[in-house]
Amino acid sequence: MTTGEKRPYHHGQLERAAVDGAVQEVETVGVAAVSMRRIARRAGVSHAALAYQFGDKTGIFTAVAAEGFRLSAEMIGPTASGPDGFLRGGQTYIAFALTHPGYFEVMFRPYLYRVDDPDLVAARDDAFGILYGSARASLTAHRSAPVSEEDVRALVMAGWSLSHGFATLALTANLAEQLKADQRDLAAQITQGVITLGEIAQAQSSATRKARR
Repeated sequence: MTTGEKRPYHHGQLERAAVDGAVQEVETVGVAAVSMRRIARRAGVSHAALAYQFGDKTGIFTAVAAEGFRLSAEMIGPTASGPDGFLRGGQTYIAFALTHPGYFEVMFRPYLYRVDDPDLVAARDDAFGILYGSARASLTAHRSAPVSEEDVRALVMAGWSLSHGFATLALTANLAEQLKADQRDLAAQITQGVITLGEIAQAQSSATRKARR
């Protein structure tokens, strides 16, 4: 069956087709150019069926974002355990973004979807729960002093910003030369960069404490 042909769908099948169609459209034309009609054409369903099921494009993007968070949790979770899980999880976060750019593009544009949708909230909380859990485990493993929630939050924000920034630069073709390198070497470089930043921050913190004495 060619793209554009209309076919009957049950509820679950329609949602699957709509999400797949929306993701493909985002990857093909960019999120700004995606419309309900383009999604319907890509999915091979009627515009009326999509409108009945989702209401509008916001409803479809809400389903896309929720599934994106679920997929990211499934991909990152197995790599994010143990003392070095936070670093490995960050590398897997980048791999997720590069493998699923359509989902990634929608997930972190909250103006595109309903941020209070229960299904989306649950999926997002699960995904961020993995980040916070791996950060806490890594800090606990590498520190002798007690780990506070402020410490955990700071590590999550720093690690997330680094991984997300790298993924965004890669997806917007700003790292073409760097990405020609072996991916394992690149991951090792990113990991070393995180460690170096941590060492610099620790040195600055120690210097600040000494200056206050």
